[in-house]
Amino acid sequence: MSSRSFSLRRLLVVIVVALPAICNAVESTCYGTTSDGRLDGGVKLPWSGPNFKSYSVAAIILGRTYVHSEVRNIVESAFQSLEKSHPTKVYKYAETGKRGGGPFPPHKTHQNGLSVDFMAPMKNQKGESVHLPTHAFNRLGYDIELDSNNTYNDLSIDYDAMAAHIVELHKQATQRGHNLWRVIFAPELQTPLFETDYGDFLRSNIVFSKKRSWVRHDEHYHVDFAVACEKNK
Repeated sequence: MSSRSFSLRRLLVVIVVALPAICNAVESTCYGTTSDGRLDGGVKLPWSGPNFKSYSVAAIILGRTYVHSEVRNIVESAFQSLEKSHPTKVYKYAETGKRGGGPFPPHKTHQNGLSVDFMAPMKNQKGESVHLPTHAFNRLGYDIELDSNNTYNDLSIDYDAMAAHIVELHKQATQRGHNLWRVIFAPELQTPLFETDYGDFLRSNIVFSKKRSWVRHDEHYHVDFAVACEKNK
């Protein structure tokens, strides 16, 4: 191997090692609101971790998983904490927004880096935590509709996992001086959340949507984070 090739290889190694730290150093600025806003310095959520993954590699490549840097920190820290407190639970995040924010069809919000969709954590018939399937044939999961028993095929919503996740998002947000603005989840499916061990905390600290959204949020829950933004220019 030539010295030039060796040097190039070392440079590539340095770049790969340093890139995550460089990305984490980016600080974002959001403008306006989730439904009329934009984002400077948007950062991508990581593809996966020990207990979570993205809904689509293609969506990452197309730039549909950008968020405000503070939101990224909150989301990552929540997953890290859940890995310790709920080691058998797995999670999947979905649509977030574009690097520069702005309109994000088909969503009516997701415009300033403060909105994240999470696919509902599921249980199989053995009670094991599993991911909701997301692929091109079900529009990356968004075309899934739960049946009258609130199940999908042989899968049912893992309300304990979902409640623990929402609580942890709130905890990590408040530790960083922020909060959760609201959680959008089908109103008719919310009762089991309040019947978990986290029910009292959810009632006291989390604002849930009380009316059905323009699309049913049953296969996923939408979280808006409360991070201070600048006015739109």
